[in-house]
Amino acid sequence: MSDGDGAADSPATDPVDAPAVDATGLSYAYPDGTPAVDGVDVTVERGERVALLGPNGAGKSTLLQLLGGLIDPDEGRVRYFGETDDADAVRDRLSVLTQNPADYLFNPTVREDLAYGPAQQDLPDGEAEGRVERVADRLDLTELLSKPPFRLSGGQQRRAALASALTVEPDALLLDEPVSDVDAANRETVLALLDELAADGVTIVVSTPDTELVPQVADRVVLLDGGGRVAATGSVREILTDTALLTDCDLRPPQVVRLFDGLADEPPLTVDAARDRLGDGDI
Repeated sequence: MSDGDGAADSPATDPVDAPAVDATGLSYAYPDGTPAVDGVDVTVERGERVALLGPNGAGKSTLLQLLGGLIDPDEGRVRYFGETDDADAVRDRLSVLTQNPADYLFNPTVREDLAYGPAQQDLPDGEAEGRVERVADRLDLTELLSKPPFRLSGGQQRRAALASALTVEPDALLLDEPVSDVDAANRETVLALLDELAADGVTIVVSTPDTELVPQVADRVVLLDGGGRVAATGSVREILTDTALLTDCDLRPPQVVRLFDGLADEPPLTVDAARDRLGDGDI
């Protein structure tokens, strides 16, 4: 349709302002016919941090793979950056990390795995090497760069896989349980790095069954029920303080929320926040 002077209408959404990931009507069934994802709509704005939260078997991992273009939906579509439905066309902007880190570690050494993505981008050698060194240092992998990936522990493999996803410097990062198997010290390193990436405008989607992790990685939650459907979408506070909703979805509310339930109008969502509130005498 055109306006009165004959000029064509502009697109409803300029690609610059379009969501990083926009999924509509996604459905997917396992080979035996069991539904994994059932009619899901998910929109992730650029620079947003979103958690896909649900119990084990809720279809979170499958949904993450659908959003990342690793598998094709039986129904529905996913559009990236307002430009394309083809995830492969934006692989230098979109990094996806699934539950099995070994899927991303297939070279003789960790260094070669971290350099693989930049090599596909045809970067100058110096720039590619600089990326590898920076990311390895940030994730405490420098001393492991010369090791074969299969010699690493599970937590080390997960950090190395994350590093390989980051060396392409993606605009959007989709992560399935990114701190699973990671020890306490390196867990904090990974979470701090995700905070830094978000502050730099990287879009982050994290799939997790852990309500305790959600406040540390997300600002908004897409809550899945046990049947691969969206039960609710809302802010982290809205979802994590709705204890009845979480219980209906077979999830345990965060411990600190349970502890302060009834004691405060807005219970803290993390232990650190509870400590601050108690110290200030607000509770």
